[in-house]
Amino acid sequence: MRIFSGIQPTGRKHLGNYIGAIRQYVDGQDRGDPAIYCIVDLHATSVSYDPLSLPRYTYDTAAMLMAAGLDPARCILFRQSDVREHSELCWLLCSVTAHGDLNRMHQFKEKSAHQRELVSASLFLYPVLQAADVLAYKTDEVPVGDDQRQHLELTRDIAERFNAAYGETLVVPRHRIPEVGARIMDLQEPGRKMSTTGGTEAGLIYVDDEERAILKKVRSAVTDSGSEVRRAADKPGVSNLIDVLAAVCGAPPERIESDFAGKGYGDLKVAVADAVVEYLRPVRERYLELRPDEAALERALAGGAERAREIASTTVAEVRVAMGVGAPAG
Repeated sequence: MRIFSGIQPTGRKHLGNYIGAIRQYVDGQDRGDPAIYCIVDLHATSVSYDPLSLPRYTYDTAAMLMAAGLDPARCILFRQSDVREHSELCWLLCSVTAHGDLNRMHQFKEKSAHQRELVSASLFLYPVLQAADVLAYKTDEVPVGDDQRQHLELTRDIAERFNAAYGETLVVPRHRIPEVGARIMDLQEPGRKMSTTGGTEAGLIYVDDEERAILKKVRSAVTDSGSEVRRAADKPGVSNLIDVLAAVCGAPPERIESDFAGKGYGDLKVAVADAVVEYLRPVRERYLELRPDEAALERALAGGAERAREIASTTVAEVRVAMGVGAPAG
């Protein structure tokens, strides 16, 4: 079974990234044959960004993934732009992608609303490149957060439409979304997903935050009226803290609710803060060891790109033949 997923090099990674995506990557690296993980720097150029910071963010992300447990010897870890087949396949897949489908993408609507000077064509085509990332490796399983569900469904539609038009060539992937912690919310705005874009600094727990910062952020997290520790639609703050503790402890949310029966929000916050600190400590310490050696990080990414290209180039060659693009075979 082939596993593939990509992650944006958008600076420091937060708890939502770690629980919703990175932890799944680590769990999957020994199940995949192979497991393939991509730092999607081309995607990062679809919105306003700092070109001087992008290489640094890529190394930040590579070091964080490796600190979390990804081993370049046991999986394929690479930088998206090093494998040009992604870009070519994106263009080829545009021929079987409906304009209306792209126009309905939630993330395009949200991100384009924040682009004051230019809404780029690359932002509009972002889901097609994402589909190319996945389909280039004939991926069976894609570990993603709940926010990527719509994009993965479009990827499936593109693969099915291509196969119907040109013959069975691409694998139709399935998603793998964690049952607990699939959507960690901002601690200060629990109606909003925890995110480095549009979120609040006090509402974000970064994986490399100092312990004191984590304790302060959790203790100042927004809660709700009442005092009962339980999940409910009218208790988004408390519900989020319960979900965080459940994900970190590996327990169902119902057990957390049961454990805190008769206790208050203060008790919950203390438990969440202590659990998150212990949960992230080994990752933070390992990250600080790995990050300074950029030459080693570059070697790992370059080696992964070579292995990724062997697979992607075969898929693109098959797609070109199926579509009649380029010199005829033989």
